[in-house]
Amino acid sequence: MLYAVIDTNVLVSALLSDKDDTATVQVVKEIIRGNIIPIYSHAIATEYRNVLNRKKFNFSEGKINILLDTISLFGILFEPAPFYFPITDIKDLPFYSITVQTQDKNSFLVTGNLKHFPNEPFIVTPRQLINILSK
Repeated sequence: MLYAVIDTNVLVSALLSDKDDTATVQVVKEIIRGNIIPIYSHAIATEYRNVLNRKKFNFSEGKINILLDTISLFGILFEPAPFYFPITDIKDLPFYSITVQTQDKNSFLVTGNLKHFPNEPFIVTPRQLINILSK
C-alpha cells in the first residue's frame, strides 16, 4: 500500500484515456483496489471538481462524481499547515505542501508534470508509481 497525492492532470488523463493499460488509468484502478491511498485537502478537492468540470473536457457529471467519491471514500483528507516554497506554478503548491507534510507516511506526489516541481525522490510520474507499487 502506498500513500499518494494525485495531481489533477493525472485524473484528467485517466478520464480522457480509452485504454485500460495507461499508467493514469492504472493509478485510479489501484486506488479502487486499496493499493494506493490518496491524500488530499479541501483545496485539492475543489481544484479536482473545477478542472474536471471544464467544458473542454466534456466529462459527464456522473463520471466526475464517481471518481471524486472514490477518492473521498478511499482517501485521507489532510489539511496542511501553512507552507510556502518557491514553485513554478503557485497552483501546484497545495499538492507539494501536503506531500512534504505527509512524509511520515512516505507519501508520493504523482504528476504528469515533473518539471513543475522540485527534483525530489518522492515526486513521480504515474508510471513510476505503478512500478514502485509492483516491487
